[in-house]
Amino acid sequence: MSILVVGLSHRTAPVALLERVSVSGDALAKLLHDVQRSECVAEAMIVSTCNRVEVYAVVDRFHAVVSEVTALLAVHSGVPVEQLVPHLYVHYEDRAVEHLFSVAAGLDSMVVGEGQILGQVRQALRLAQDEGTLGPTLNELVQQALRVGKRSHAETGIDRAGASLVGVGLRLAERALGPIQGLRALVVGAGSMSALSAATLQRAGVTDIVVVNRTHERAVRLAQTVGGRAAEFAGLAAELAAADLVVSCTGATDVVVTADMVTPRRMFLLDLALPHDVDPAVRRLPGVTLVDLESMQNGEIAGVDDDGRTEAVAAVRAIVAEEVAAYLSAERAARVTPTVVALRSKAADVVEAELGRLASRVPEIEGRVRDEVAQTVRRVVDKLLHEPTVRVKQLAASSAGDHYAEALRELFNLDPKVPDAVRRVETIDMEVDR
Repeated sequence: MSILVVGLSHRTAPVALLERVSVSGDALAKLLHDVQRSECVAEAMIVSTCNRVEVYAVVDRFHAVVSEVTALLAVHSGVPVEQLVPHLYVHYEDRAVEHLFSVAAGLDSMVVGEGQILGQVRQALRLAQDEGTLGPTLNELVQQALRVGKRSHAETGIDRAGASLVGVGLRLAERALGPIQGLRALVVGAGSMSALSAATLQRAGVTDIVVVNRTHERAVRLAQTVGGRAAEFAGLAAELAAADLVVSCTGATDVVVTADMVTPRRMFLLDLALPHDVDPAVRRLPGVTLVDLESMQNGEIAGVDDDGRTEAVAAVRAIVAEEVAAYLSAERAARVTPTVVALRSKAADVVEAELGRLASRVPEIEGRVRDEVAQTVRRVVDKLLHEPTVRVKQLAASSAGDHYAEALRELFNLDPKVPDAVRRVETIDMEVDR
């Protein structure tokens, strides 16, 4: 079984297409199960954010699963396959591991180094766990990816060098409006991105923050965390008229802020929703600046100060390369363990059979001598097998590791899937490590 990734992101697809392919809620769970139902797929997980939709799967076939996943993405999004395919990327085995680690470390984000992706990967992991589509292979891989992401942020400070989309958006707001301290800010929505936006505004020195959300109770809770106030969703137009800076990120499927709700004046709107919350026609209003994911993708963030990002990115890439090599080495070594277990199990069976034959042929051997003979025979076998089994585990860590395990199976006619051999794995590993 191998790891496969099929997806599209801001690097390969326009935001308009990402809007159509993006899935969430019940639709995301349904797509997850549809992928996992494939007879070639053992495990599945989906990372779906405003910047990417990626299907991770443990598969026993390559081309068949790529075709199936592509077809499912087309069906769930309504985008014809022929329009979808040019924007898809596929990673397999080693490259799939490297891609996930890079994503978790923030190297593949629209704003390199942003830390929100870690939470999004963790959310994808939890959904797959809750839906029962995750198994040991993907679970271990994703858990390791999360550790790589945490290590990257802790050791390089890339999260400070590469601010989140919200942070970059506020820096763009300062270009348009000047210092944002003292301005009135409006946050539309009360989800995780909206909470991040409100907190970022507060840290930037904005003290007049209003939160509007369809569920008023959630708006109240968020407003309280930043010392702001909540307003009813029905009063959105009035709040827009009083705001200087607007950050919108709801889960709505239709436009929330229309052009006729915005008064032409000096005003900045940051639309972080997918699909759009703010009608693009707002850009035509005098004095109004609208920045959304599409404009960021098309170069709006160019020129935002590097703040040491280049050096941090290089350091993170080195960490990712190191962690990928370590993961692959450990994973290859683990593949040979059932073969080693089968070899030692077979040897143990032979020893026991021969000791039994000796006891039946020479029954007069007294107990103490019989026990000493048995221990001696077992020690001889253990010593003969110790070096080759340790060595094959070491060799298995190389890229050609599977060939060594295969040779061992052929030489000794082993079946590593024998249940009895699997049950003895812990005992055998302890013997090998001595």
